[in-house]
Amino acid sequence: MSWHTGPLALFDLETTGVDPHRDRIVTAAIIHVIPGQKPITHEWLLDPGIPIPDGATAVHGISTDFAQHNGRAAAVGVFDIASTLVALSLHDVPIVGHNVTYDLTMLWAECMRHGHREEVTALEDLATEGCVVDTFVLDKAVDTYRKGSRKLVDVAAHYGIALTEAEAHGATADALAAGRIAWVIAQRHPHLVQRAAKDLHAWQVMEKRGQAESFGRYLRKQGKPDDVAREWPIQNPPADWSPDQLPAPREDTAA
Repeated sequence: MSWHTGPLALFDLETTGVDPHRDRIVTAAIIHVIPGQKPITHEWLLDPGIPIPDGATAVHGISTDFAQHNGRAAAVGVFDIASTLVALSLHDVPIVGHNVTYDLTMLWAECMRHGHREEVTALEDLATEGCVVDTFVLDKAVDTYRKGSRKLVDVAAHYGIALTEAEAHGATADALAAGRIAWVIAQRHPHLVQRAAKDLHAWQVMEKRGQAESFGRYLRKQGKPDDVAREWPIQNPPADWSPDQLPAPREDTAA
């Protein structure tokens, strides 16, 4: 059985902003896909503990007031998300997402923030020994020179997967779309399914580094700083980072 036809854990977060080390989780979804069975969907709404910028609310629809009145405490919700994801990974279920390095990095940072040390270690083990499938990395690898956006909604459209702007940026819809993209890419590119999931994981580590090096060279040619992270699937924190740091004030959209 190929990795794309077996059990999968489709994963996505919606957040307060775009900084994976300093922003916070607002909603999360993990869809456990089991062949021949109805998928098991886990969903969370958290009170992130900091204000949700208007720009982020405009993307995912969750306001600070709504999260405070309806969301779980961040420390509790973060633990539940991480423990659910880690449990699936320990059963060799591949974790699938689009640009999932963002989501895993944020989950790692949130676990650090709330003192969930065992989950921090487990996520680090997942990053080095687990099975992660990142459709952002795969898409860029198999169609390197395609012009246009690589955002989830646009990549989904490219592969014929229905995901409207109204549906996008809901954690459950985005997780499901990433899973469908992964399946289509795997069907179209047999060399990706000839690899065991853990071998595919190791290949993506090198592929992502190459993609980051290429983009870094482009930035330098443009006279811009090369601040592109090379690590995958969890990015190293900035040198001056500490878990209690707040994101810079802004009206950015969320992930």
